[in-house]
Amino acid sequence: MTMPYYVAPEQVMKDRAEYAQKGIARGRSLIATVYKDGILLVAENPSHTLHKISEIYDRVAFAGVGKYNEFDQLRVAGIRHADTKGYAYSREDVDARSLANVYAQYLGQVFTHEMKPLEVEILVAELGDTKQTDRLYHISYDGTVIDQEHFAVLGGDSEAIAERISATLSTDAPIKQALSICIEALQGPDRQLNSRELEVGALDRNLQRRFFRRIDESELEKLLKSKK
Repeated sequence: MTMPYYVAPEQVMKDRAEYAQKGIARGRSLIATVYKDGILLVAENPSHTLHKISEIYDRVAFAGVGKYNEFDQLRVAGIRHADTKGYAYSREDVDARSLANVYAQYLGQVFTHEMKPLEVEILVAELGDTKQTDRLYHISYDGTVIDQEHFAVLGGDSEAIAERISATLSTDAPIKQALSICIEALQGPDRQLNSRELEVGALDRNLQRRFFRRIDESELEKLLKSKK
């Protein structure tokens, strides 16, 4: 009788982590940062129809990097979860922390028990009544949740981008300045990103009830020109 091939559990976990990390690293990066009037989300994304940044609920936004079909399924599941909870209880009961925990449990379950982990990193952002109550939850492919303070960077060359943005970040910056800081951190010293290569959204405290807004290409071009 042939003995089954044995692989140590530690090696299995290591291989799965490396597989997911390689898939995520091939994707383009994304930054979320707190600014004067809310939370700004900026992603390198040349597609005008396949969005990496979306609204989940009144004050909650979602962003993902990695395999589009995988994080988009998570986005849809998050919307359904939020809508069901808001209908069954109240709209105030829908928050980013509980949603991040649901995502973390699912991603951790897949990473531990399935052959192939999800090649995604996701972010759940919640706009508070004040800047101090804004929340950024970064959830990794293995279900790890990180409560980020002031900014979060997902995908691609995240360490280098995080270093660049931390050197210039100002949480009191208006949206024009915050956008400029994010773009400069994404593109680095060796290239230039234009409005067609960017996807931008914001949770804006100046809006009413539904606080998420998508900044389209024409508005983005005006913001980019006005900062020069």
